[in-house]
Amino acid sequence: MDKNNILETCKKYGDDLVKFTQELVKIRSYSDEEGEMVEAVLNKMKELGYDEAFVDSTGNVVGKIGTGEKIIMFDSHLDTVQVPNPEDWTVPPFEAKIVDNKLYGRGSVDMKSGLAASVYAAAIAKECDLLQGKTIYVTGSVCEEFCDGVNIKMFFEEYNLKPDYVVICEPSDNIITLGHKGKAQILITTHGVSAHGSAPEKGINAVYEMAEIIQRIEAKNKELFEKGNPHGTMVLSDINCVSASLNAVPSECSVYIDRRMVLGETEEDVKKEMDAIIEGKRATWQIGTLRHTSWKGAKLVYEPIHAPWKIDRNHELTLACDKSYEETFGSKPEKYDFWDFGTNAVTPVSMGIPTIGFGPGEYKLAHMVDEHCDIDKIKDACKFYTYLINNL
Repeated sequence: MDKNNILETCKKYGDDLVKFTQELVKIRSYSDEEGEMVEAVLNKMKELGYDEAFVDSTGNVVGKIGTGEKIIMFDSHLDTVQVPNPEDWTVPPFEAKIVDNKLYGRGSVDMKSGLAASVYAAAIAKECDLLQGKTIYVTGSVCEEFCDGVNIKMFFEEYNLKPDYVVICEPSDNIITLGHKGKAQILITTHGVSAHGSAPEKGINAVYEMAEIIQRIEAKNKELFEKGNPHGTMVLSDINCVSASLNAVPSECSVYIDRRMVLGETEEDVKKEMDAIIEGKRATWQIGTLRHTSWKGAKLVYEPIHAPWKIDRNHELTLACDKSYEETFGSKPEKYDFWDFGTNAVTPVSMGIPTIGFGPGEYKLAHMVDEHCDIDKIKDACKFYTYLINNL
């Protein structure tokens, strides 16, 4: 392998990579509305000479290069969160303008820059003849913002696929990321008895039943915080009640809990916490199952409870990333990261597939007004992915 050849080829495609990223940012691709993005990525894969480029029954766009036994997959999600306040943006969120060498727009960080970099990296690897014994899959997955991992789980099942390695191209500011926190989303419901508002003593107010539970949730989060760093979190993220009318005692009240887990905490720990939080109250809890329909009509059912994970520093995938980092940036990694948010990694990790994270953009800018990604970091991510294909 000629390193200069890789560098020169990456440089040759640099401007096209940036233009493609701009094209993607200009496309509004809210969750369940990714069809136009799929078409743009599919066309680019075909243009770049992918051996196969197709859309699965879920609506994910998939590119394949190579025929080797070793399967390496790069995954990015196509969807973005919405823009409720476009007037607050300094640069309009779908114009994809470059200001001071930074690409602005919704999805520029989360995560169209990483997607574009991986699409080009696989094509560059093919042009540089780096694919002996390897098959590269590049996926653009749907509805990740609501359904972590369900998208690629359905892809794996449909095509009976189990990659040897998975790279999650979520934003990490081009820092090798070894894992992320676990997550449990819980629905707690209190059960009351309806009565007329003029005679509340004849009923049981489900909202009042919930009041103490809410205090317990807040106390549990404080308890977790006081354990020091790293620590888990628990937050009430939604609340509603059911009442026959505005003149009636509510018969039901529900809250949605977002619980983030650090290494060492387990799903069983969370279940015990939930039992304690509702103890003595007219209440039940369950995993807060979410259901969506993809842009292609596929039914997505998401069970949001995942343990935290971290790949070993001496795993062969990590070591290959170390080498690729040094070849890309000219020095060894000074640090590694650990995401505090969830990703599609939950599916390959649950399958025992070695998984790691790396992508351009500062993840703290995701979902924010004036989201933006440094142009040079998009190009560097493409180089890193190309070197990684060679080193695995």
